[in-house]
Amino acid sequence: MIGALWHPAYVGLGSNLADPEQQIRTALAELQRLPETVFALRSSLYRSAAVGPAGQPDYLNAVAALVTLLAPERLLEGLQEIENAHGRDRSGERWGPRSLDLDLLAYGSVRMTGAELTLPHPRIAGRNFVLFPWSEIAPSYRVPGLGTVAELAERVSATDPAIEKTGPTGQ
Repeated sequence: MIGALWHPAYVGLGSNLADPEQQIRTALAELQRLPETVFALRSSLYRSAAVGPAGQPDYLNAVAALVTLLAPERLLEGLQEIENAHGRDRSGERWGPRSLDLDLLAYGSVRMTGAELTLPHPRIAGRNFVLFPWSEIAPSYRVPGLGTVAELAERVSATDPAIEKTGPTGQ
C-alpha cells in the first residue's frame, strides 16, 4: 500500500450489562482484529454512574487508540459489527443500558457531520467517562475544534457523573 495514509482514531468503549468488564475486554481483543488497523493503546477501566434513564447499573468505560487505513465510515461499520456480536440492541431507549457501546470519538483531524457519523463525537467535551480514560493514553491529542484531550479533561467534573478508576483493562 504505497502512498496509503494511516490515521489515528480513538474509540470509546462502554458497557453496563452482561458482565461489563468481560464485554470491554472482549471488545478490545476484537478491535485488534479489525482489517487494515493497528491497535495501539488502551486506557484503564473507569466506573461511572449511568447518564440517561434512572435505575441503570453503573457503566464501565475505557478508550482505545487505533491507527487505521480504513475510512471513518468503514471503521464505524466495523465498530457496529463488534457491537452487534455482543448483542447490542438499538431499539431501546436513548442512553439506556447496553451490553456494549463503541463510539468513534475522533479520527485524525477530520471534522464532519453526517446522518450516521459526526466527528469528532458531538458530546465528548462534557463527558468525564470519555475524557479521563482518553487523557491517560493521548493527553496531547488535539481534538479538532475543541483543544487537547488534557485541556478538555481539566474542564469536566469528576463528580458529574461520579467516576472512579477501577484498574487496568488487562487481557
